[in-house]
Amino acid sequence: MAVQVKGEVLDIRRVGAYQVLSLTAPGISDIARPGHFVTLGIGGEESSMLLRRAFAIYQVQSRGVYGGTLDIVIGVHGKGTRWLADRRRHDAIDIVGPLGRPFILPKERVSCVLVGGGYGSAPLFMLAVQLRERGCRVDVVVGAATEEKLFGVLELKRVASTLTITTDDGSLGERGRVTDVLPDLMDRVDAAVVYACGPMPMLQRVAEVAEERQVYSQCAVEEAMACGIGVCMTCVLPVVGEDGVTRMLRSCVEGPVFRGDRVRWSDVGTIPADTLGAPVEGGR
Repeated sequence: MAVQVKGEVLDIRRVGAYQVLSLTAPGISDIARPGHFVTLGIGGEESSMLLRRAFAIYQVQSRGVYGGTLDIVIGVHGKGTRWLADRRRHDAIDIVGPLGRPFILPKERVSCVLVGGGYGSAPLFMLAVQLRERGCRVDVVVGAATEEKLFGVLELKRVASTLTITTDDGSLGERGRVTDVLPDLMDRVDAAVVYACGPMPMLQRVAEVAEERQVYSQCAVEEAMACGIGVCMTCVLPVVGEDGVTRMLRSCVEGPVFRGDRVRWSDVGTIPADTLGAPVEGGR
């Protein structure tokens, strides 16, 4: 159950192309799970920036003198994220969370492959730790356009059985994309589950590779979220249900984690004609 708290900035540090923001978050950090996200109020109480910003939870600490803290990763892309990146210690920030549906952890000890693109790898750290605690094998693939845009390499190396790195320009690891090395890795470790977080085209290809091998995949989508609580309907995407019917589901409520084989990736951004409740051309 999500809560709203007044958080306080503990630290902000630069990591490659990104900023890691540490906040006090009592009540949120206690119940956060891998794949959950939070929304932050932007600009302060007098700001004209009304919409909150959503961020995947990178790490949490549920105990300590602050009563619980959480870390998020910020990529500066506009006025809102710039405002966050300019915060200083003790600045107040309004936080709502944890939100969304998290990753589902396997009940048995199985081989798991985790795939992250850019700072989409942030939520994979908590996930890797909890999978290892369950006795699962954890192999991780992370990639980005350049070395600077990778995130969490050292942390993931400490918790993963193996870590494979790819960059588009070859500045670190193998030249290419994560999906270039994924098929061989999955075959080599006999993967039973694939978890992925990153850009939508990457998620689509990860889901396809997993489905080709009849492997269960879970993808945390990066749809833009305006409210984060399922009201505004800006983050919907077409997903096939257990009954075979396509519905427009909200990434912030029914997601952000979806089964990879259920998302109609090629139709994201549209309302397919066979979707339940879709407008009928020429109809009422």
